[in-house]
Amino acid sequence: MKYIHTLILAFLLPIGLFAQEKQNNFEIAKSLDIYNSLLRELNLNYVDEINPGELNEAAIKAMLDGLDPYTVFIPESDIENAKFMTTGEYGGIGALIQYDGELVRISEPYYGWPAQKAGLIAGDAILEVNGIDCHKKNTAQVSELLKGQPGTEVKLKIDRYGLDKPIEKTLKREKVKIDNIPYYKVFDNGVAYLSLSGFTRDAAKEMKEKFLEMRKDHELKGFILDLRGNGGGLMNEAVEIVNMFIPKGKAVVSMKGKSASSNSLHATNNEPIDLEIPLAILVDGNSASASEIVAGAIQDYDRGVIIGERTFGKGLVQNILPLSYNTQMKVTIAHYYIPSGRCIQEIDYSHKKDTTQTKTDTLGKPFKTLGGRTVYEGHGITPDVKVSHNPYATATAYLYGKNYLFDYANKYYSEHPNIDSADRFKIDEVTYNDFIKFVKDKGFSYTTESEKAVEKLKKAAKEEGYLQQIEPQIKQLEEKLAADKANDLLKNRADIEELLVSEIVSRYYFQKGRIIAALQKDPDLQRAFEILLNTNGKNEYRTILGK
Repeated sequence: MKYIHTLILAFLLPIGLFAQEKQNNFEIAKSLDIYNSLLRELNLNYVDEINPGELNEAAIKAMLDGLDPYTVFIPESDIENAKFMTTGEYGGIGALIQYDGELVRISEPYYGWPAQKAGLIAGDAILEVNGIDCHKKNTAQVSELLKGQPGTEVKLKIDRYGLDKPIEKTLKREKVKIDNIPYYKVFDNGVAYLSLSGFTRDAAKEMKEKFLEMRKDHELKGFILDLRGNGGGLMNEAVEIVNMFIPKGKAVVSMKGKSASSNSLHATNNEPIDLEIPLAILVDGNSASASEIVAGAIQDYDRGVIIGERTFGKGLVQNILPLSYNTQMKVTIAHYYIPSGRCIQEIDYSHKKDTTQTKTDTLGKPFKTLGGRTVYEGHGITPDVKVSHNPYATATAYLYGKNYLFDYANKYYSEHPNIDSADRFKIDEVTYNDFIKFVKDKGFSYTTESEKAVEKLKKAAKEEGYLQQIEPQIKQLEEKLAADKANDLLKNRADIEELLVSEIVSRYYFQKGRIIAALQKDPDLQRAFEILLNTNGKNEYRTILGK
């Protein structure tokens, strides 16, 4: 009898699926007919002229907003940006830009590309591009003007800190390729380090070359792969990077989606280059997607130790599909699962209308690594060794968010033609006092959470009739808060100096210098050294991995 029930279910399942697909096809045809007739009648009857193209993009955006944030429509004008996501290449000047509310400024030129070679520096405000006024244009609009076919010229009018008049620069666009590996080195203690910033085309090949170069020239005692801030990229590059340290024929990631073409298993296809070197991977809350595949697979095979903070939790796979009129759609086609069988997706977007959904530290379903360690599903990759990072104080966050640090670095650069090397540069007493004067002269002010709470208390007390009785105590509290707040720039000097060093160093040594400066007091890196080198005598590496 059980066999008969199973047989009936096997026949009913495809029939049910066919009926559902037929119903969906009818609803799609019906919806398209309604949409076409609505747009047609709008065009004929609306009192003012309409822009059908803009209305269409708005309708598409509204439709996709009900899904996950990774499923998006790509108009023809954004095709080059879509290519950049996978190749890391684009035609342009090679610089990061940011909008300050009035103008777009160069935030960081990439070393070796047209912007840097032409002498553009961080802080330069773009007044015009090819004669087009850029006041009030946002980063996307200015970026569109800066990009173009390699070999073509672009003329910029620039306002630079410390100069009385604007300057003009003519740059020749190039095919810019952003480095997947901005920095790598072997430390004096014998540990190799490599920062991987992306998973664009050839990331695995480049990383393999750098690793073999370091191993050839040094007797390595360990290897640290830094994936902090790496938001991911191409899945096949992640698989190949895992393959460097995992034997051939091992599953790395599987995809499970609606269509048969979305279901696949991706395994290591080549012989590894190193199965023995102690391995540590650094991650944080901005390590996502392909970064989580690498960290998760290494963790599931007990091949290395994961150090830092819980990762982002993006277990969704996207594909770019061509649409009519040279448009495209980036669409989520599957969930991915790492070797232990767990999916690391944090948020269930099938319940997107539930606005109460937030990231949580509660444990998901348990799984086992190859060696029997317990790991959990659904919340990104939880590191084997957590390193806590205290959040910045309100004053520090305001200095960073409102560009006071950025602006002071521009001032410093204009007054100092040279500085010490990136790993040795420090903020001395004269410089820090000058910085305090600079921000105060610019009217630096902010509201602390405590001040906001006092204001709420005063409002509530007034509404309830208690304000007169407690007003003296509130005034004393406000005076005490004001006195403490006045010392915030001194009290939080260590954090402020760390950010200021990074900003100033980047003016002279670009992204590579920023990384070098940050590593000098990096708690994640120091923890990795302890574990890989067993400096505390606890043999933590083997203990963590259960070996």
